[in-house]
Amino acid sequence: MKIAHLTAGTGNFFCGSCLRDHALVAALRRQGHDARFLPMYLPPVLDSGEGSGGECPLFFGGINVYLQQKSWLSQHSPAWLDALLNRPGLLRWAAGRAGMTSARDLGEITVSMLRGSDGRQGKELRKLTDWLLANGPWDVVSLSNGLLLGLAPAIKAALGCRVVGTLQGEDAFLDSLAQPWRSQSWQLVSARAAEVDALIAVSDWYAATMAGRLGLPVARIVAVHNGLDLDGYAPAAGPILPPAIGFLARLHAGKGLATLVDAFIALKTRTPGSDLRLRIAGSCTPSDQPFVEGLRQRLAAVGLDASVDWQTNLTLEEKQTFLRSISVLSVPATYGEAFGLYLVEAWASGVPVVQPRSAAFPELVAATQGGALCAPDDPASLADALAKLLADPAAARAQGSHAREVVLKEFTADAMAKRFLAAAG
Repeated sequence: MKIAHLTAGTGNFFCGSCLRDHALVAALRRQGHDARFLPMYLPPVLDSGEGSGGECPLFFGGINVYLQQKSWLSQHSPAWLDALLNRPGLLRWAAGRAGMTSARDLGEITVSMLRGSDGRQGKELRKLTDWLLANGPWDVVSLSNGLLLGLAPAIKAALGCRVVGTLQGEDAFLDSLAQPWRSQSWQLVSARAAEVDALIAVSDWYAATMAGRLGLPVARIVAVHNGLDLDGYAPAAGPILPPAIGFLARLHAGKGLATLVDAFIALKTRTPGSDLRLRIAGSCTPSDQPFVEGLRQRLAAVGLDASVDWQTNLTLEEKQTFLRSISVLSVPATYGEAFGLYLVEAWASGVPVVQPRSAAFPELVAATQGGALCAPDDPASLADALAKLLADPAAARAQGSHAREVVLKEFTADAMAKRFLAAAG
């Protein structure tokens, strides 16, 4: 099959969706398909250091999308100017200033993109369909998240191929929009979702959640668990001494790092003199810095700053080394996490987890038997669950080993690709 997979890049920080999508395309290729990774908005940032390989242009460059939203002249600008504004270095510079975009801008652009040919980025959509026509024919065009569903009608009309959409965490973004754009965006996503040939969600929980939010039958959305290329992930050679709790995700409030810090403080308070450590790693953008600095100050105020290690923007090898340095992983996200690739990475490294009893976490922990659950947004409950697991290192290692066996079979990129193809038709 010939498959085009469109993915929105971040420009300046590692993104789980980009990692998942790149792994999917690579696996489809290994299985003999002609699959292409088509970046959108901003260059993808991957911990492996790989991108799209330059084989495909970047579509809907973020600067052009913004200018076309604001100016009629930009909607008719020459191709040479558009190409100039799509330079990777310039887009990465713009990504670092994304926090300057107003809530109104964000809402208006989201609605415009979901309107597809009727939006202000119609020129960009024509560039995409022209490129797909020139490089086709295609069997499937895959849209990597629900915010791209506005592209589907034009792609189907121009190419006559199947168009599938993946749902992987759009609800939190849509709910964060100000009115009236929040309601308009949800209405448009619902309308566009009914028009694609197949919808894929990254977990059973998210499939049911989005079916309800979009007013679709649950059977309309197929769940395909995420997977990764797991080469290089391996358990530690021996016990972790001193014991360490790990956090591996973007360093911002939604991932629950403050909850974990409070739980860590509670554990250290219970056992004065304990050598337990907290190891924190993940993407950190300039907009995340005030949040991180506040946590550093909180730890320093109780005399625990020396018990905490911080690593940001890790490479793949650094991430794998980090995972071999922790006894347990916890990312107590405060919102409805659709999946959580960091769990697969931890389990592939033989590390058990403690996660909130919410969103997709119970589903994934049940599938692997690789950890424990706690009450959501509750540092005391999290501390209790962590303490129980840390008190029996042998049982914890057994949980991690069992989970590793499961993910090496069920949560690989190749397993994901096979299920993706079956769902995409």
